[in-house]
Amino acid sequence: MKVVVISIFSLVLSFVSSAQIVDFEREDPYRQVFVETDDFDTSYLAILDASWDKVKIDTISLSILNDLAYYWHTRNLNTSLALTQKGLALCASKNERLWEGRFQITQGAVLLRMEKLDSAFAVLEEAKSKVREEDLAFLNTQLGYIFERKGELDKAADHALESLRLGEKFGDKRAIALAYSDLSNIFWKQSKFEQGLEYGLKSIDVFEERGIRDLDYDFTLYVVGNNYLDLGEYEEALTYYDLAIEIGEQYGFYNNLSDVYISLVDLNAYLKQFEAAEAAGVNAVKYAELLENNFMIMRSWLAIGKLQNLQGKSEEAIQSLQKSIEVATEDFGDEFYLSQAYEALAFAFAATQAYQKAYQAFIKYNELKNRIFTAEADQRISLLQTEFDVALKESTIKLQETALAQQRTRQTIIMIIAGFLLVIVLILYRNRQNNRRKNALLEKQNKEKEFLLKEIHHRVKNNLEIVSGLLALQSAQLTDLHAVNVMQESQNRVQSMSMIHQKLYQGTNLSTIEMKDYFHNLGTHVLDSFGMEDRVSFICDMEALELDVDTAIPLGLIVNELLTNALKYAFPNNSKGEMRLVLEQKNQEFLYLKVSDNGIGQPIHDKATGTGFGSQLVNLLCQQLQGKMHYSMENGTSVSFEFKTQNT
Repeated sequence: MKVVVISIFSLVLSFVSSAQIVDFEREDPYRQVFVETDDFDTSYLAILDASWDKVKIDTISLSILNDLAYYWHTRNLNTSLALTQKGLALCASKNERLWEGRFQITQGAVLLRMEKLDSAFAVLEEAKSKVREEDLAFLNTQLGYIFERKGELDKAADHALESLRLGEKFGDKRAIALAYSDLSNIFWKQSKFEQGLEYGLKSIDVFEERGIRDLDYDFTLYVVGNNYLDLGEYEEALTYYDLAIEIGEQYGFYNNLSDVYISLVDLNAYLKQFEAAEAAGVNAVKYAELLENNFMIMRSWLAIGKLQNLQGKSEEAIQSLQKSIEVATEDFGDEFYLSQAYEALAFAFAATQAYQKAYQAFIKYNELKNRIFTAEADQRISLLQTEFDVALKESTIKLQETALAQQRTRQTIIMIIAGFLLVIVLILYRNRQNNRRKNALLEKQNKEKEFLLKEIHHRVKNNLEIVSGLLALQSAQLTDLHAVNVMQESQNRVQSMSMIHQKLYQGTNLSTIEMKDYFHNLGTHVLDSFGMEDRVSFICDMEALELDVDTAIPLGLIVNELLTNALKYAFPNNSKGEMRLVLEQKNQEFLYLKVSDNGIGQPIHDKATGTGFGSQLVNLLCQQLQGKMHYSMENGTSVSFEFKTQNT
C-alpha cells in the first residue's frame, strides 16, 4: 500500500512540476528553473526537453534550450554538449548574437568539465563580446574554473573577484554567492581551511537569502563540508554532506553526488569506518561513470586508493591509483588532484618496499605540487585576503625559485635522507614489535628478564649512536657546507631518538619517559653540537611529566627541529640570548608545547634560507599527533602546539 501511495504522489508531483515550470496558458510560459522556482524533482529535464521547441517566442524557446543544455552537464556531459551545439546552430540560423554568446558560455562550462580546457577558454573569450555585462559574472566564474583546474589558483581568484564585483554592481545574489563559493574552494585547495570555511559560510548565507536550492548551492554545501573535514570537525562536515546528497538526489546532480561521495570516503576513513568508506567509493565511481566525466572518475579512484592505503591494502591501492592516473591521461588539466594521486602512489609503493618506484612517484608528485603552489599564486591569494579584511591566521608558504639543477640536487639529497630515515624507522618499528611480544612475558617473570628488556633498549640506543657516528664520519668527508649542515641536522634527529631509548633503560618505568629531564638533556646536546652553550641559555620551564614513547619521540623530533632552527637563525653575529621550552598537560586531554627564543625573529613574508625539510618534518609530526600549530613573531620567534593525548 505504501509503495502505491508513493507512486501516485510522484506522478502528481511530476504534473505539478510541469505546470510550475512551463505553462502555455501564461503570458510568460516559462518559469526559469533554479531562478524563479526550484519546486520540482528529477523530471525537470524531461519537461524542458518536451517544451522548448513548442514555445513560439524565440527568446523563451532558446532560454529553455540553454537551461536544458546546461543542466544536462550534471547528468551526462556528451548529451549536454550535443544540446549546446543544437542551440548554437539555431542561434546562427536566427542571427541571435546575444543567445549565441550565452550558449557559448554553456559550451565553455561543458568543455572544461570534459577537460578540454584550452577549447573552453577560447569559446568563453569569444563569448565576451556577444553577451551583456550582467552575463559576464557567470562567464568569469567559468574562466575561474578553467584556471583552478590548471592549478593557477591566483588567476582563478582574480576571476572570482571580478564575478563578485559584477554581482555587487547588478545586485545579483547568485553571482555574489557563487564568487564566495569559488573563493572558499580556492582557499581549501591552498590548505587555508579557516578562511575557506569563512567564505563558504558567507556563500551559504547569500544562497539562503536568495531562497533557491540550485546546483551551485549544492556544490557550496560540499565545499563547506570539505573545510570542516580538514579542520577535524567531522560531525559538522557530515551535516553538510548529507544535505548536499539530499539536494543532489532531488534534482539528479550526478557531478555533485560523485563529489560528495568522494569526500565521504575520506571522512569515513578518518573515522575508521571502512565499510562505509568503501560503499561511498562505489557510489562515487557510479555517478562519475554515469556522468562520463574522466575528472570525476579519476578523483573517485584516487579516493579509493587513499582509503586502501589507510587499510594497509597496499597492492590494491597501487592498482586503484594507477587506474586513477591512467584515466587522467597526459593532457589532464587538474594538477592538484593528479599530484595527490602520485603522492598516494608513492606511499603505496613504499609500503610494498618498492622504494625505487616510490621515489619516482614522489618526484612526480613534487614536480606537480611545485607547479601549483607557486610563490606568485600564494602572494596573490594573500593579497586577496587583505582586500577582504580577512586576518592571516596561518603562515604563508613561499617556494624559492631556483635553477633546475640546484632544485634536483636538493631534492635528491632530501630523498636520500628520507630513505635513510625510513630504514631507521623500519628498524625501530621491528624492534618495537619484538619488544611488545616480550613485554607480555616480562610481566610474569623475574628481574633477570627485566634486565634483558633494558638491555634491548640499551642496544637500540647503541645502534642509534652508531648511526649518528656514521653520519658524523660521512659529513667529515664532505666539502659542501650545505651538505655538512644537512648531515649535522640528521645526526641531531637521530640523537633525539637515541636519548629516548637511553631514558627507557636507565629509568624505572619501561613504558614512559620523564620529559623534563629528557628535554633538558636534548637542549644541552643541541647547544653543544652548535658550540653555542656559552652565549645561548636553554630554559626548560615545566613540571615533571611522563609520556609514552609514541608521543615522546615525535615531540622530541619537533623540539630538536625548532631548537636547531633558532640556533641557526635567531642569534647572528655572536649575539647572546635564551631559548625557552614549556610543556604542560591540561584535563588529561590536551598537551600544550611552546618553544620560543628572544632572537631577531623572522617575519612571515621573508624567504626561507634552508631546504625547508625541517619545516615539512615539523608539519608531518604535528599531523601525526593530531595537533595544531601557531607561529608568533613578536619579541623573537615563538611556536606553540596543541596536541590531543593518545588516550582521548
